[in-house]
Amino acid sequence: MNSRGSLSDRVEQLRKSAPPRPAVAPPPSLLFLPGLNEFCRAMPNHIARSSLFAPVARGGKKMHKETVLVSRKDAVLTFWGEQLDEAQADVWMQLMHEAIKAPLGDAVPINRARLLRAIGRQTGNYEYQWLHRTMKALSFAMLIVEVTKDGRPKLEVGRAESLHLIDKFMYDPERESYTVRIDPRWCFLYRNREYALIDWEKRLRIRKGQDMAKALQRLVATSSESVQRFQLVWLKNRFQYSSPMRKFRTSLDAAMQELERVEVIAAGRVELSTKGIEQAVWTRL
Repeated sequence: MNSRGSLSDRVEQLRKSAPPRPAVAPPPSLLFLPGLNEFCRAMPNHIARSSLFAPVARGGKKMHKETVLVSRKDAVLTFWGEQLDEAQADVWMQLMHEAIKAPLGDAVPINRARLLRAIGRQTGNYEYQWLHRTMKALSFAMLIVEVTKDGRPKLEVGRAESLHLIDKFMYDPERESYTVRIDPRWCFLYRNREYALIDWEKRLRIRKGQDMAKALQRLVATSSESVQRFQLVWLKNRFQYSSPMRKFRTSLDAAMQELERVEVIAAGRVELSTKGIEQAVWTRL
């Protein structure tokens, strides 16, 4: 008997007897988000609930290396990169807003002056330099996202292949514009309507220096519940607030008042839960 023929027959038999590989749904070519319009920006709930973006001071930011971010128990987000702030959250939401209008993974042109105006900032040399630093920080930022449901794995992105907030960007000085690419796998974090819709007009009305109000606005948008409650200890950690709790209460109270002013929430307050634990409570408008 021909040994070569025998070997090929055995390989063919093994191939036919092997169990079929589980089908993995490819990312859709275009990310359609119900409810999204020109007056809203969208952020995946697991990102909006986490400490990935936080109302931290601009100078001396912490560098993370395989850091597990503060989030809900059903999601583990592991992060590498510079701690990102609320202004950088504005940039990322605007970039995603532009990118999801094109097929996922395509190069998307972004005019830098229009981008800055869209997030409520001035256009000038300082702002352009800040924007370029932010683009580098977003492109370096790397995540692993692991989500469970009822204790069982539901979603994992970024472990087998790196996931960055911006997959790639290039700057053209002649056109004064960026070309940005967003990893198509971000669609898995937006699917099943698991995203927060951020009222952009109200966000732009939040006064300068009220980054905690911006962070709260994103958190409020992750839940459809009318009355929302969050423990103060969790909020303090989530906002990466390093000063004493008494100072945090003062800052939180000012942030809730600011969100009341722009009509995101009503009746914001700190009170004790039935278990005697301090919590922030408000009504979503």
